[in-house]
Amino acid sequence: MASVSVEGPSPETRQQQFEQSVAISLHLWQSLTIAVQNNWGGPDSSDKRDWLAGVIVDLFPSFVDLAAAAVANAPSQNNAKSQSKNLPDEPIAEDVEETLLQVMFDEFEANVDDQSEAEVADRIMKCRAQCAVGNFTLVEELRARWLETKGKKIVAQAAADEDQDTDWESGSDDEDDDGERNTDVDMNDAPALVPVVPKTKPQPEIDEDGFEKVSRKKR
Repeated sequence: MASVSVEGPSPETRQQQFEQSVAISLHLWQSLTIAVQNNWGGPDSSDKRDWLAGVIVDLFPSFVDLAAAAVANAPSQNNAKSQSKNLPDEPIAEDVEETLLQVMFDEFEANVDDQSEAEVADRIMKCRAQCAVGNFTLVEELRARWLETKGKKIVAQAAADEDQDTDWESGSDDEDDDGERNTDVDMNDAPALVPVVPKTKPQPEIDEDGFEKVSRKKR
Protein backbone atom coordinates (compact mmCIF):
# COMPACT_ATOMS: atom_id res chain seq x y z
CA MET A 1 0.00 0.00 0.00
CA ALA A 2 1.34 3.45 -0.89
CA SER A 3 2.75 5.72 1.79
CA VAL A 4 0.71 8.90 1.70
CA SER A 5 1.84 12.14 3.31
CA VAL A 6 -0.67 13.56 5.76
CA GLU A 7 0.46 17.12 5.06
CA GLY A 8 -0.10 19.27 2.01
CA PRO A 9 -2.94 18.98 -0.53
CA SER A 10 -6.08 17.11 0.40
CA PRO A 11 -6.56 13.47 -0.62
CA GLU A 12 -9.28 14.61 -3.03
CA THR A 13 -6.87 16.99 -4.76
CA ARG A 14 -4.17 14.33 -4.98
CA GLN A 15 -6.63 11.88 -6.47
CA GLN A 16 -7.86 14.41 -9.01
CA GLN A 17 -4.32 15.25 -10.08
CA PHE A 18 -3.40 11.59 -10.39
CA GLU A 19 -6.47 10.85 -12.50
CA GLN A 20 -5.58 13.76 -14.76
CA SER A 21 -2.02 12.49 -15.11
CA VAL A 22 -3.33 9.13 -16.32
CA ALA A 23 -5.72 10.71 -18.81
CA ILE A 24 -3.05 13.06 -20.14
CA SER A 25 -0.48 10.26 -20.38
CA LEU A 26 -2.86 8.31 -22.60
CA HIS A 27 -3.54 11.35 -24.76
CA LEU A 28 0.22 11.73 -25.20
CA TRP A 29 0.69 8.07 -26.13
CA GLN A 30 1.25 8.21 -29.88
CA SER A 31 0.29 4.59 -30.55
CA LEU A 32 -3.09 5.09 -28.90
CA THR A 33 -3.60 8.49 -30.52
CA ILE A 34 -3.08 7.00 -33.97
CA ALA A 35 -5.58 4.24 -33.16
CA VAL A 36 -8.16 6.80 -32.00
CA GLN A 37 -7.65 9.16 -34.93
CA ASN A 38 -8.10 6.31 -37.39
CA ASN A 39 -11.08 4.84 -35.54
CA TRP A 40 -9.43 1.45 -35.12
CA GLY A 41 -11.73 0.94 -32.17
CA GLY A 42 -14.82 1.98 -34.10
CA PRO A 43 -16.73 5.27 -33.98
CA ASP A 44 -16.43 5.39 -30.18
CA SER A 45 -12.61 5.12 -30.20
CA SER A 46 -12.21 8.37 -28.28
CA ASP A 47 -14.61 7.17 -25.59
CA LYS A 48 -12.63 3.93 -25.34
CA ARG A 49 -9.48 5.92 -24.60
CA ASP A 50 -11.27 7.76 -21.79
CA TRP A 51 -12.62 4.45 -20.52
CA LEU A 52 -9.09 3.02 -20.53
CA ALA A 53 -7.95 5.93 -18.36
CA GLY A 54 -10.60 4.96 -15.84
CA VAL A 55 -9.48 1.33 -15.95
CA ILE A 56 -5.87 2.33 -15.21
CA VAL A 57 -6.92 4.61 -12.36
CA ASP A 58 -9.00 1.80 -10.89
CA LEU A 59 -5.88 -0.38 -10.63
CA PHE A 60 -4.73 1.88 -7.80
CA PRO A 61 -6.37 2.46 -4.43
CA SER A 62 -7.89 5.94 -4.20
CA PHE A 63 -5.95 8.47 -2.15
CA VAL A 64 -9.25 9.33 -0.48
CA ASP A 65 -9.71 5.70 0.58
CA LEU A 66 -6.08 5.47 1.69
CA ALA A 67 -6.54 8.53 3.90
CA ALA A 68 -9.67 7.01 5.42
CA ALA A 69 -7.83 3.75 6.01
CA ALA A 70 -5.01 5.60 7.74
CA VAL A 71 -7.52 7.05 10.17
CA ALA A 72 -9.08 3.63 10.66
CA ASN A 73 -5.66 2.15 11.37
CA ALA A 74 -5.30 4.28 14.50
CA PRO A 75 -4.67 2.10 17.60
CA SER A 76 -8.07 3.01 19.01
CA GLN A 77 -9.86 1.40 16.09
CA ASN A 78 -10.37 -2.35 16.47
CA ASN A 79 -11.63 -2.83 12.92
CA ALA A 80 -8.64 -1.24 11.22
CA LYS A 81 -7.39 -4.42 9.58
CA SER A 82 -10.77 -5.42 8.21
CA GLN A 83 -11.22 -2.00 6.58
CA SER A 84 -7.75 -1.84 5.06
CA LYS A 85 -8.15 -5.28 3.50
CA ASN A 86 -10.81 -3.90 1.18
CA LEU A 87 -8.31 -1.64 -0.57
CA PRO A 88 -6.48 -2.96 -3.66
CA ASP A 89 -2.72 -3.28 -3.51
CA GLU A 90 -0.57 -0.81 -5.38
CA PRO A 91 0.14 -2.27 -8.84
CA ILE A 92 3.62 -2.42 -10.30
CA ALA A 93 4.58 -0.93 -13.66
CA GLU A 94 4.27 -4.31 -15.37
CA ASP A 95 0.60 -4.48 -14.32
CA VAL A 96 -0.06 -1.15 -16.00
CA GLU A 97 1.85 -2.20 -19.12
CA GLU A 98 -0.13 -5.42 -19.39
CA THR A 99 -3.42 -3.57 -19.11
CA LEU A 100 -2.41 -1.05 -21.77
CA LEU A 101 -1.37 -3.77 -24.20
CA GLN A 102 -4.45 -5.89 -23.54
CA VAL A 103 -6.89 -3.03 -24.14
CA MET A 104 -5.03 -1.95 -27.26
CA PHE A 105 -5.40 -5.48 -28.63
CA ASP A 106 -8.97 -6.13 -27.48
CA GLU A 107 -10.50 -2.73 -28.20
CA PHE A 108 -8.37 -1.36 -31.05
CA GLU A 109 -7.07 -4.60 -32.62
CA ALA A 110 -3.57 -3.15 -32.43
CA ASN A 111 -0.35 -4.90 -31.43
CA VAL A 112 2.07 -2.42 -29.84
CA ASP A 113 5.61 -3.64 -30.48
CA ASP A 114 7.64 -0.46 -29.94
CA GLN A 115 7.81 -0.78 -26.13
CA SER A 116 6.05 2.58 -25.81
CA GLU A 117 3.64 1.10 -23.28
CA ALA A 118 6.57 0.79 -20.85
CA GLU A 119 7.26 4.51 -21.12
CA VAL A 120 3.60 5.34 -20.51
CA ALA A 121 3.43 3.00 -17.53
CA ASP A 122 6.63 4.41 -16.06
CA ARG A 123 5.29 7.95 -16.41
CA ILE A 124 2.06 6.98 -14.65
CA MET A 125 3.97 5.32 -11.80
CA LYS A 126 6.13 8.42 -11.32
CA CYS A 127 3.04 10.64 -11.24
CA ARG A 128 1.50 8.29 -8.70
CA ALA A 129 4.54 8.52 -6.42
CA GLN A 130 4.63 12.30 -6.65
CA CYS A 131 0.91 12.74 -6.07
CA ALA A 132 1.17 10.53 -2.98
CA VAL A 133 3.36 13.17 -1.32
CA GLY A 134 1.43 16.13 -2.71
CA ASN A 135 3.92 16.95 -5.46
CA PHE A 136 2.29 17.75 -8.82
CA THR A 137 5.38 18.91 -10.73
CA LEU A 138 5.34 16.09 -13.27
CA VAL A 139 1.57 16.34 -13.69
CA GLU A 140 1.88 20.03 -14.55
CA GLU A 141 4.69 19.28 -17.00
CA LEU A 142 2.55 16.68 -18.75
CA ARG A 143 -0.42 19.03 -18.82
CA ALA A 144 1.67 21.78 -20.42
CA ARG A 145 3.03 19.31 -22.97
CA TRP A 146 -0.47 18.10 -23.79
CA LEU A 147 -1.69 21.67 -24.32
CA GLU A 148 1.18 22.26 -26.76
CA THR A 149 0.17 19.25 -28.87
CA LYS A 150 -3.59 19.56 -28.35
CA GLY A 151 -5.51 19.21 -31.60
CA LYS A 152 -2.50 18.19 -33.68
CA LYS A 153 -2.70 15.00 -35.67
CA ILE A 154 -0.14 12.21 -35.68
CA VAL A 155 0.85 10.67 -38.99
CA ALA A 156 2.86 7.51 -39.53
CA GLN A 157 6.22 8.01 -41.20
CA ALA A 158 7.66 5.77 -43.89
CA ALA A 159 8.78 2.34 -42.68
CA ALA A 160 12.38 3.14 -43.62
CA ASP A 161 12.50 5.70 -40.81
CA GLU A 162 13.47 3.31 -38.03
CA ASP A 163 14.26 5.94 -35.42
CA GLN A 164 10.88 7.68 -35.46
CA ASP A 165 7.73 6.08 -36.83
CA THR A 166 5.30 8.82 -35.84
CA ASP A 167 5.27 12.58 -35.68
CA TRP A 168 2.98 15.51 -34.98
CA GLU A 169 1.46 17.43 -37.88
CA SER A 170 1.76 21.18 -37.66
CA GLY A 171 -1.92 21.77 -38.29
CA SER A 172 -4.55 21.80 -35.57
CA ASP A 173 -8.19 20.80 -35.77
CA ASP A 174 -9.06 22.34 -32.40
CA GLU A 175 -7.90 25.89 -33.02
CA ASP A 176 -10.34 28.69 -32.42
CA ASP A 177 -11.77 30.58 -35.40
CA ASP A 178 -9.27 33.39 -34.91
CA GLY A 179 -6.40 30.88 -35.06
CA GLU A 180 -5.51 31.16 -31.39
CA ARG A 181 -5.42 28.33 -28.87
CA ASN A 182 -5.74 28.58 -25.14
CA THR A 183 -2.37 27.75 -23.55
CA ASP A 184 -3.28 28.31 -19.91
CA VAL A 185 -2.27 25.36 -17.78
CA ASP A 186 -5.52 24.66 -15.97
CA MET A 187 -7.36 21.58 -14.76
CA ASN A 188 -10.34 22.58 -16.88
CA ASP A 189 -8.22 22.21 -20.01
CA ALA A 190 -7.14 18.66 -19.22
CA PRO A 191 -8.75 15.68 -20.95
CA ALA A 192 -11.83 14.31 -19.30
CA LEU A 193 -11.70 11.07 -17.36
CA VAL A 194 -14.62 8.70 -17.63
CA PRO A 195 -15.48 7.03 -14.29
CA VAL A 196 -14.86 3.31 -14.23
CA VAL A 197 -18.08 1.44 -14.83
CA PRO A 198 -18.68 -2.03 -16.23
CA LYS A 199 -18.00 -1.63 -19.93
CA THR A 200 -20.99 -2.29 -22.13
CA LYS A 201 -19.99 -4.36 -25.10
CA PRO A 202 -22.14 -5.05 -28.18
CA GLN A 203 -24.44 -8.03 -27.76
CA PRO A 204 -22.97 -11.12 -29.44
CA GLU A 205 -24.60 -12.21 -32.65
CA ILE A 206 -25.75 -15.84 -32.45
CA ASP A 207 -26.15 -17.97 -35.56
CA GLU A 208 -28.89 -20.52 -36.13
CA ASP A 209 -26.80 -23.28 -34.53
CA GLY A 210 -26.42 -21.34 -31.30
CA PHE A 211 -22.79 -20.30 -31.80
CA GLU A 212 -21.52 -16.76 -31.42
CA LYS A 213 -20.48 -15.23 -34.72
CA VAL A 214 -16.99 -13.79 -34.79
CA SER A 215 -16.62 -10.54 -36.66
CA ARG A 216 -13.49 -8.44 -36.90
CA LYS A 217 -13.26 -4.84 -37.88
CA LYS A 218 -11.34 -4.12 -41.08
CA ARG A 219 -8.94 -1.26 -41.43
